[in-house]
Amino acid sequence: MADVARLAGVSKMSVSRVLTGQHVSDETRARVMDAVRKTGYVADAVAGAFSSGRTNVVAVIVPSLSSSNFSETVRGINDVVEKRNLRLLLANTDYLLDREEALIRELLTHQPRAVVITGGQHTAKSRAMLKQARVPVMEIWEIPERPIDRVVGFSNADAAAAMMRHLYQRGYRRIAFVSSASHLDLRSIARRNGYLSAVEEAGFHEPREIAHTEWTTDMAHGAAMGHGGAALEQILHKWPDTDAIMCTSDIHAFGVIMASHRRGLVVPKDIAVAGFGDFEVSRHCYPTITTVSVDPYGIGHSTGESLLAAIDNSEAPNTSRREIARVRPAQQDVPALIRIPYEVIPRESA
Repeated sequence: MADVARLAGVSKMSVSRVLTGQHVSDETRARVMDAVRKTGYVADAVAGAFSSGRTNVVAVIVPSLSSSNFSETVRGINDVVEKRNLRLLLANTDYLLDREEALIRELLTHQPRAVVITGGQHTAKSRAMLKQARVPVMEIWEIPERPIDRVVGFSNADAAAAMMRHLYQRGYRRIAFVSSASHLDLRSIARRNGYLSAVEEAGFHEPREIAHTEWTTDMAHGAAMGHGGAALEQILHKWPDTDAIMCTSDIHAFGVIMASHRRGLVVPKDIAVAGFGDFEVSRHCYPTITTVSVDPYGIGHSTGESLLAAIDNSEAPNTSRREIARVRPAQQDVPALIRIPYEVIPRESA
């Protein structure tokens, strides 16, 4: 560290601040990191944590590592925090709240600078641990009724209702909904609630729900596609006059469209199909899928900006307010709740 400090022309304390992601000017950070690269210096993270009481780790908990949306969110977070020499410690819950609780307990032993957790529903023990951790906590992808700390998200229910209004405006009246049958898929439940509220508001027909299938925690895209196809069979058997189907995800919608092709149905002439998520498959299948777009990378980027602001504020007692304002003036006004916009994307399927 002394060699790095000497080469960079700064103090060892400044080197330590850079390597632990603390407040320094961009110029100082660039000089230190250049010296680190030239010397090949590798900091001892364990020793640094003992001496400073903090690590350079941000814990990030997502429901699934196979979802492109969540992987894009993680990429957005990382693109922001790595500029402060912070590193992500990533964990996957498989949509299980008890697994989330166990992961929180384990990740907090690593003394993270902040915790990012997907969703707004947690066990009582999880909430207690996160509140007692005394580090910034970011809940993302949803807007919880009882936020723990900071939130970056949107209302899945409102977004689903917006899609339903779009379908009504297009002239569809007998719209069915395909969702997950599991209480574990909380985002699907919220979208179902949006569907139900839109149906009640419009008053055109009674809800037509197919909560298909034996949902599993390893819900691969292939399984979801198959579930969407099976749901189509159930819908047409129970409500043969259905003129549109809204799905809880684009993957289910793709399965519905493929099953429609096999039955000789033309989408959207015979039956319209809408999805949710704006996955890549929605832009390349035939017909292309009308969907709800929520920028997953943008969620991650906004999360990164907000958690840096939260870290800066939480560590303010160790740094003068003047220094914080000088180094990161734009971050101090980041709100505790950041609402992410969503958009209905009309395409060929509806």
